[in-house]
Amino acid sequence: MFILCGAFHSLLKSIQYEVKRMFEIFISTYPTLLKATIVTLQLTLTSLVLGSLIGLLFAFFRISNNKVLNSIAHIYIAIIRGTPLIVQIAILYFGITSVIVFSPFWAGAIALAIHNGAYITEIFRGSIQSVDRGQLEAARSLGMPYPLAMRRIILPQAFRLSLPPLGNQFIIGLKDSSLVAYVGLSELWGSGLSIAAGNFQQLDTYIIVGVYYLVLVLLFTYFVNLLEKRLQRKETNSVQFHKKNKKEVSL
Repeated sequence: MFILCGAFHSLLKSIQYEVKRMFEIFISTYPTLLKATIVTLQLTLTSLVLGSLIGLLFAFFRISNNKVLNSIAHIYIAIIRGTPLIVQIAILYFGITSVIVFSPFWAGAIALAIHNGAYITEIFRGSIQSVDRGQLEAARSLGMPYPLAMRRIILPQAFRLSLPPLGNQFIIGLKDSSLVAYVGLSELWGSGLSIAAGNFQQLDTYIIVGVYYLVLVLLFTYFVNLLEKRLQRKETNSVQFHKKNKKEVSL
């Protein structure tokens, strides 16, 4: 019994020591990691905005009847999906920067945008094709130009359908941004590596960095779910409004 109590007491003291040490590391690294978190958010948001534009463009290529555009989209998606992201970042940074000067931030943002764009292309393509094609044909029969019909009728519905998979892709993009550390950008993971090399507390530092990423992912997920619920509520209110007007007209 005394042996068990002694072992439990030693374990408790060891846990207290580890928690205290980790808390001290957290406090000492807070200013650096907070700045790095801002860089990570800037990198992620920039790459996702650019990636969404690339994805939308190539989604139109994918659904196009033009065989050349369709083939270009297929080749782009095959290359990006078939090669590791770290290789794409390295090629862009070490290859293209020999001709065009890119900072690590912009090299990483563009590489992430091109990478995410391939996956967002398929998300947008699937969402656009999920919308009833009869709506587009009806708009065209009323004389509405194709670009206007797509922008006013198809794309708003496609965006709502694509929001859940887009949210997942955005979270993946946030975590993938850590790979840009390997071209010298001091984002969250890159700063964590530098801190661990200085304090020789690798495990504790990496756990703290992991907590930062976890908080960012949870916040990202919360805002995506909030936006999804708001759009769903707006759509429900719109349907109820049209039903009410229809009843009043019939009366």
